[in-house]
Amino acid sequence: MKLLKQLLILFSFGLFLYACGSSPIKKNSTTEEKPVVIANDSLEYEVIIIDPGFNFFLASVAKPEGFYSQNYLEARNRVWVLEWNNRARNPIQFNTNIYENIVDYQSTIDYGYDVNYKLFNYFLFAQQKYKMNLGGGFSGRIR
Repeated sequence: MKLLKQLLILFSFGLFLYACGSSPIKKNSTTEEKPVVIANDSLEYEVIIIDPGFNFFLASVAKPEGFYSQNYLEARNRVWVLEWNNRARNPIQFNTNIYENIVDYQSTIDYGYDVNYKLFNYFLFAQQKYKMNLGGGFSGRIR
């Protein structure tokens, strides 16, 4: 039940971001963008990101898989999830059109490389697209 609730929240988060206007990141307008699925079958964990421009970002801007270690990705994701959730819990101070849902990322769970890689890159993408900084010493700039 908890997993289904998490999936529903994260799907609605992605759907909401999809509806949030245009992306400043250029993409080929002749191709239809498909959702990015972040999943770990062994944990029965799945997140679907529907945010215009993220596919393009992941395919052409993000560093290739293997560039960062899983430990590095997990460390960044822990910091960024904490800040994201802090903002989502403070709708008066932060834009609820961006920070609609809490991200249930638990540091005690090994989500695997793929989940951490895509989540990390989504946070990079979101920081660029929405001109925000989630902190942790690594802004939305690509290094």
